[in-house]
Amino acid sequence: MNHAVVVGSDPDGLGEALEARGVTVSRAAGTADRDALVDAGVEETDALVVTDVGLATSIPVARELNDSFRVVVYSEDSIPEFARTSAGLVVDPQLIDVDTVAEELTTER
Repeated sequence: MNHAVVVGSDPDGLGEALEARGVTVSRAAGTADRDALVDAGVEETDALVVTDVGLATSIPVARELNDSFRVVVYSEDSIPEFARTSAGLVVDPQLIDVDTVAEELTTER
């Protein structure tokens, strides 16, 4: 993974953990609408990291712009049903820390 777009405030610091592993991280500002996603580089990203499930509507919008990235949801809250099928990885921060998730996302298979 070379680039990730973070959606949400990222209170646990997954974006920083990814940066520490060499990933370029950009953030979709505000409500992560189409313009914010484009500004963050979603058209070329490898991963969309959603840290606020209230912004899960950004997932289908981002898919319209790029259908080849991995969706990672890192939140204690449940992801809405409509977005669940798009999520490649859903992780509760209380179960797995950011360093472990960042390692998993950046380890080549």
